[in-house]
Amino acid sequence: MEELPVPQNIKISNITCDSFKICWDMDARSKERITHYFIDLNKKENKNANKFKHKDVPTKLVAKAVPLPMTVRGHWFLSPRTEYTVAVQTASKQGDGDYAVSEWSEIIEFCTADYSTVHLTQLLEKAEVIAGRMLRFSVFYRNQHKEYFDHAREAQNNKMLPSVKDNSGSHGSPISGKLEGIFFSCNTEFNTGKPPQDSPYGRYRFQLPAEELFSPKTNLYFADFYCMYTAYHYVILVIAPKGSTGDEFCKQRLPALDIGNNRFMTCSEDEDGRLVFHHAQDLILEVIYTDPVDLSLGTVAEISGHQLMSLSTVNAKKDPSCKTCNISVGR
Repeated sequence: MEELPVPQNIKISNITCDSFKICWDMDARSKERITHYFIDLNKKENKNANKFKHKDVPTKLVAKAVPLPMTVRGHWFLSPRTEYTVAVQTASKQGDGDYAVSEWSEIIEFCTADYSTVHLTQLLEKAEVIAGRMLRFSVFYRNQHKEYFDHAREAQNNKMLPSVKDNSGSHGSPISGKLEGIFFSCNTEFNTGKPPQDSPYGRYRFQLPAEELFSPKTNLYFADFYCMYTAYHYVILVIAPKGSTGDEFCKQRLPALDIGNNRFMTCSEDEDGRLVFHHAQDLILEVIYTDPVDLSLGTVAEISGHQLMSLSTVNAKKDPSCKTCNISVGR
């Protein structure tokens, strides 16, 4: 029997966080004999295990022969922002139910994409369900070690400078490792209406009036919703001055929020024209401001509480099993 054609010149296109299209060239003479395609999909770190004998190990993906390009969508193996290797062979189902197969193609590498605004909107909607009622707040604050603020004064012209966001939160987050900003908090204690005296991030706190960062001159974006194997849930919001580099980055990737009407953090005017601020009670908000912040806009003081390192979210991994904060694509 004439050998089945080996797929050549494999091309991957239309890559999303949980799907891709694949096509290849084949010798046309045996096309009518092909009934199935076997696709060997592996995370890149498992590259050495990419090729195997069909009779010994079941293939990861068996597809009926359809016109190319073929879409691989919603496969259990696909996660966002992950490098994969893929190889293909053609197959012909025999009368006894077994398959005649071609040789494996060359191995191709590709990387899945970040969450799109569609996926982020799904996360946003899940976060809205548990946001709770809105509480008044008046300041943003940032805890760090004393050396951080000393360095800002001495080496950065009295400014805190944006840095690239770490990999905490959802694995598919489009801001991780890309967006530059400064993390702030705004949550208050229910009984006092003031910021808590404990912090995971350092004993010194920079605090400034909320209107210095959040106003009608800024845009607000939803960036992530996650937890870390605990009952606490976190939402990441981005405040970007209108027209700034950070604003342009977010416009292309994140769902925009109405600053005066959303379930997470709002800025509105009272009857006297003064700005009033509220935050969601049942979420821990992590607020990223995308521009430098001058220390002269606020004050730095030592907190009276404890440094709770166990609550730090630096590079924290999201709990993939939580039904509250996960969506059906990726992990």
